[in-house]
Amino acid sequence: MNVLAIVGSPRKGKSTDTLVDKAIEGVKSKNPECVVTKIHLADQNIESCRNCLVCRDSKSPGPYAKCVIRDDMDQISEEIVRSDVLIFGSPIHMGSTTSLMLKFLERICWTFAKPEASYLTVHGCPTPRAEKERKAAIIVTSGIIPPYFKMFCNSATPLMKQTIKDSLNANTVGALYAGDIEHRGVEAYLEKAFTLGTKLS
Repeated sequence: MNVLAIVGSPRKGKSTDTLVDKAIEGVKSKNPECVVTKIHLADQNIESCRNCLVCRDSKSPGPYAKCVIRDDMDQISEEIVRSDVLIFGSPIHMGSTTSLMLKFLERICWTFAKPEASYLTVHGCPTPRAEKERKAAIIVTSGIIPPYFKMFCNSATPLMKQTIKDSLNANTVGALYAGDIEHRGVEAYLEKAFTLGTKLS
């Protein structure tokens, strides 16, 4: 089993990074032989989507359409193809994902999806190019907003959940909102992150 963890935090070793590592521990506790790849988006050269729509309109076979931009998304896309399990981690910035994670989500949308789904009267919605099914877990962190207020400030989780479903054919088995970390500390969420990881095996 190949596990791919995508960390959208600009800071290594802090709460988001720590909880993603704990979720990875949870996966390994159930599947010690799994192969884990962890990518910090802050270390990658990922350009912004140009909205050229070449990927969206591509009819080429394969699990994803090639983007016109040559950057580190080339290698990340290959890691995605190999993955069976996905873990996404992002701090909450201005109520949503970090700009690092958003840029990543924009780049996978039409490269890994094709515009063939329909919802009610809306046609041309994204549907995965590949049939391979994956499991996913989402971890988001907030420094000051406690969990009981997350409905007012967490658009990150539904954004990531819907995007990876539409593009990567990934079913989110669970999501962790780790809030008010500045007062509660990351330790309050370590067990929950570990348990979340066990659900992926």
